Amino acid sequence: MKNRITELFNIQYPIIQAGMIWCSGWELAATVSNSGGLGIIGSGSMYPDILDEQIAKCKAETSKPFAVNLPMLYPNIEEHIETIIRHKVPIVFTSAGNPKTYTDRLHKEGITVVHVVSSLKFALKAQQAGVDAIVAEGFEAGGHNGRDETTTLCLIPMVKKEIKIPLIAAGGIASGRAMLACMVLGADGVQIGSRFVASHESSAHINFKKAILDAKEGDTELTLKELTPVRLLKNDFYSRVQKAYTNHASKDELVELLGRGRAKKGMFEGDLQNGELEIGQIAGIMDELLSAKQIINDLLKEFDDAQNELSKISLK
Repeated sequence: MKNRITELFNIQYPIIQAGMIWCSGWELAATVSNSGGLGIIGSGSMYPDILDEQIAKCKAETSKPFAVNLPMLYPNIEEHIETIIRHKVPIVFTSAGNPKTYTDRLHKEGITVVHVVSSLKFALKAQQAGVDAIVAEGFEAGGHNGRDETTTLCLIPMVKKEIKIPLIAAGGIASGRAMLACMVLGADGVQIGSRFVASHESSAHINFKKAILDAKEGDTELTLKELTPVRLLKNDFYSRVQKAYTNHASKDELVELLGRGRAKKGMFEGDLQNGELEIGQIAGIMDELLSAKQIINDLLKEFDDAQNELSKISLK
């Protein structure tokens, strides 16, 4: 399959694994890249020396292109950028900040820059900043999200209509059928997070993986908008957040309730009661732990099957 995304990243399939904190280490990224997609190391949960180690291991495991996700609110971002440049990482996905801050610097090092947005407004700003492609992430996605609650089905055609650079769809995508739907809406590729969290190679704790597979419709919700909107799997911590809202908690009280290391506690250490469990709505249809390679193979087969079914449909 050749299109603007496969050519931009020099990959076989327009399938990008999201750079998720605590879940996207070198093993997952290397496996996805070796399977024909684009693997991403999620640097937002890593100290500079850990990122250095993760990139080195990924390079040793794959000769294919891979990327690093770089949340721009990360306190050690300068060290991360120096590490990325030193290792000659070919692609960086920026998020959670103004892409204009680092795009020129990364471009001067020959690095392709992609920025993640949740609205048309920020897609236009990212294009103006000179990024090479955009990930438009709908409300269905797990983890940190936009405040506008625009779904992928609405967001992709809105952004496609207004931008000229390649577009990657994200949010609620875990099957080849969803991938085809997004590309029919105008996306050049898809970024998939939640489905890869529940893979053997994901660095997420097995307790979290099992909780994802047990999730049903309605078991996640976007919350904590006063801080940074985040979609969470409902658990004891989520219930405490809801109780705080019922008691009209202030922003400072919500900050105190969230504390530090809450996401690590839940997703990486496996504390399902007190941890922050970030996952997308699509968890409701996932019921099997698979290898990342098998996930990609399934996506491709479902994509082809859906295309064949569509070719038989006629409104005449």
